[in-house]
Amino acid sequence: MNVQQIVEAVLFASDAPLTASEIARADEALDEDQVEQALQMLRAEYDDAARAFQIVELAEGHQILTRAEFAPYLERFDNVPRPSRLSGPSLETLAIIAYRQPIGRLEMEYIRGVGVSGVIRTLQERNLIDVVGRAEGLGRPLLYGTTRHFLEHFGFRSLEDLPRPEELPIVLRERIPLGPEDPQGELEDSDMAGEGQGMLDLSDEAAQEAAQEAAPDEPDAEPDEDPDEAVRSAQAAARGDGDEVFDPDR
Repeated sequence: MNVQQIVEAVLFASDAPLTASEIARADEALDEDQVEQALQMLRAEYDDAARAFQIVELAEGHQILTRAEFAPYLERFDNVPRPSRLSGPSLETLAIIAYRQPIGRLEMEYIRGVGVSGVIRTLQERNLIDVVGRAEGLGRPLLYGTTRHFLEHFGFRSLEDLPRPEELPIVLRERIPLGPEDPQGELEDSDMAGEGQGMLDLSDEAAQEAAQEAAPDEPDAEPDEDPDEAVRSAQAAARGDGDEVFDPDR
């Protein structure tokens, strides 16, 4: 069995991208140079034969995937795996983490203007982000960064494939220093205003996530004072408590 066949078999059986060093573990006689050479030969063979699949560089590794032009045919089958979709709040928070990592929760909430604890939990459950360290500030708050699965999910070879900073909104390009993070996590989603407002077109999953971030209803405010009564009160205050206020409506 030659090197090319071994590499092809390993890639075919794997459901995640593999680096050359990981593929080389398939046989003690293999090394990374042989694997890289076999990968180049397989790519050329697939292209020359116009195969429906190809070897793609993904998440700092290599994976056999069907070509994009065949996606409409595969979408007709329920048993073909599909990547899970993310809601608007998740995508916004994930973009902030991707460009600002390592980053703490307080800075994310400062940028978005709402609580992100629920979104962070969702992104961690989907293995798109993870804790990568702790800050040096008060309470040593957790810092978050993207994972290798993040690269797989969005089809990036590495973080260098992300759009350049100059192409982004200024909020992602420039970093504003903040005070120390809340050490006890006292700033909860319920303290933030209205994440769920204005998101009528989200899916059920997105709506549930938005509801986690939404603040509870505030107590009803006192009824507004009658405008005419307010004018009369102001006039009385200006002229003295004992003076009679002229009311044109009388």
